[in-house]
Amino acid sequence: MEEIWGAKFGNMVNKAKPYVLTLGLQFGMAGTYIFTMASLNHGMSRLVFIVYRNAIAALALAPFALFFERKVRPKMTFSVFAQILALGFLEPVVDQGFTFLGMQYTSASFTSAIMNAVPSVTFVLALILRLERVNIKELRSQAKVAGTLVTFAGALLMTLYKGPQIHLFHHPNTTHHQDGSHSPQSHTHWLTGTLFICLGCLAWSSFYILQSITVKRYPAELSLSSLICLMGALQSAVVALIADHNPRTWAIGLDYRLYGPLYTGIMSSGIAYYIQGLVMQSRGPVFVTSFNPLCMIIVTALGSFLLGEYLYLGSIIGGIIIAVGLYSVVWGKGKDHEDHTLPSTTTIKETEIQQLPIIIPNGK
Repeated sequence: MEEIWGAKFGNMVNKAKPYVLTLGLQFGMAGTYIFTMASLNHGMSRLVFIVYRNAIAALALAPFALFFERKVRPKMTFSVFAQILALGFLEPVVDQGFTFLGMQYTSASFTSAIMNAVPSVTFVLALILRLERVNIKELRSQAKVAGTLVTFAGALLMTLYKGPQIHLFHHPNTTHHQDGSHSPQSHTHWLTGTLFICLGCLAWSSFYILQSITVKRYPAELSLSSLICLMGALQSAVVALIADHNPRTWAIGLDYRLYGPLYTGIMSSGIAYYIQGLVMQSRGPVFVTSFNPLCMIIVTALGSFLLGEYLYLGSIIGGIIIAVGLYSVVWGKGKDHEDHTLPSTTTIKETEIQQLPIIIPNGK
């Protein structure tokens, strides 16, 4: 009897593990937006921020990778190394570069809301690359397609409609944010910032897809994560040196110029990569990215309370629409996963077609 209960408890833990890890990851990722925005507001160069963030992440992960994966680390090949270079360029350089630039034009809460489109973009890319199966006659496939369309509609609404301002908490910086917020120049910056965030969103989704392929060929999550961060730091350093020749931009102090890269490096570019890899081995990239609405809610509250950020009615409505769309997508993916756990009704070949590859984020 004890063995039966032990087996049932172990099965419950295994089923809950992906959800617990992913939920915890969203709370950690919410802090990334807050620390990043605070660092940029304190005058830190976004390019230098990216370099420090990924360098810290690589240094934090390397000791664990060397110790825990010393016996299981596969041999490095040229094709895997090329994919790691591409991953380092997609996420740290392109995604973080454009996302942070868009964040400077808009706000942390708006950026986190737009980035909720990542699961839908990931689903579309996976569909194009035939990594995701869709049968329009099935309810789960209809849910995934409908959820993707609804998500895009929410992101489009947030881009085109702002509406009146809404303040959740009083903050000394709120008055400053209000000044000129409805000017033509501000509106132009808002649209430009949204475009940059969307480019970052596309790069992040591409990162998820490529990472899912790479980790199958190099199944050492810690080592792969540290290598991605290292390559990202080196490539972003080249970009930063070319774009800005002022050595003062590299200076840091005991303020957000240090706290920001330190937190985001360890949490978002280090721990996040590893947790995402663990979850994606069993659930795929769409499952992990589908929990982003929780991060949006946390960032919205913290951004208003700590940074004095203002919200627009259009952002709130669009965020709710995006959350509904993402719920539809994750429901469809959940049904896919249930079928994968039933070998009597799903052949090995069908499983390989239906489930997205394993990967390691991003995250942000």
